[in-house]
Amino acid sequence: MAKVWFIGAGPGAPDLLTIRGAKLIAEADVVIWARSLVHEGVLEHASPDAEIVESTTIPLEGIRDLYERAVLEDLKVARVHSGDPSLYGAVNEQIERCDEIGLEWEMVPGVSSLGGAAAAIGRELTIPEVAQSVIVTRRPNRTPMPGNEDIKSFAAHGTTMAIFLSAAKPRALQQDLLEGGYPPDTPCAVVYRASWPDEEVIRCRLEEMADRVRLAGFTRQALILVGPGLGAGGTRSHLYDPEFSHMFRKAETGADAAAS
Repeated sequence: MAKVWFIGAGPGAPDLLTIRGAKLIAEADVVIWARSLVHEGVLEHASPDAEIVESTTIPLEGIRDLYERAVLEDLKVARVHSGDPSLYGAVNEQIERCDEIGLEWEMVPGVSSLGGAAAAIGRELTIPEVAQSVIVTRRPNRTPMPGNEDIKSFAAHGTTMAIFLSAAKPRALQQDLLEGGYPPDTPCAVVYRASWPDEEVIRCRLEEMADRVRLAGFTRQALILVGPGLGAGGTRSHLYDPEFSHMFRKAETGADAAAS
């Protein structure tokens, strides 16, 4: 039965591919991947008989041609995306083409570069009583943003922000964040190519971010994290608080907690 799987390959390291993703790549007749974004090691799971298509220079119309051939020849296709397909994956337009030609499809989640970046800096992004929300966004560039979505308005919330696809203009980004309400000394982290062999991490204050990014030469494949939660400590969640009860544990009394 002809089908395409949109598989999240993870942020970079080939061993961050999920077991499900590896299994489906192994079963595929055609594997489509982008060398510029996906580690070549992911292809080690492909069958020796599989057709490998490098898609970096292929427009959407060319991908549709491959999907049409899959329908005609009853092929299984593994369409491998970097990170997780649900975040800036350019997958929705492909799903629409699949629906148009009657090709069955399924999304297979992957480790997002957001998770990879958080692991690289060794931080939880949701700190109790400091930041319990993560705003995932980007600045406008060649692709515009909806009119009601802009960095300044998001910055006014003061929580953790994960900013994709914005390293090419760090000074404009920094200005938007400052004007939106983040103090100049807000903790900031810039993670370049999370989990790849050439991964680099910059930790700095927001007021230093633009200069540090320029000095490092990052213009793409860098995720920018900002917010007070990146530097917070000394708080704890209720999950492991002995005086907090939930469906799996009764709360200890003050005396019980002291005795333990």
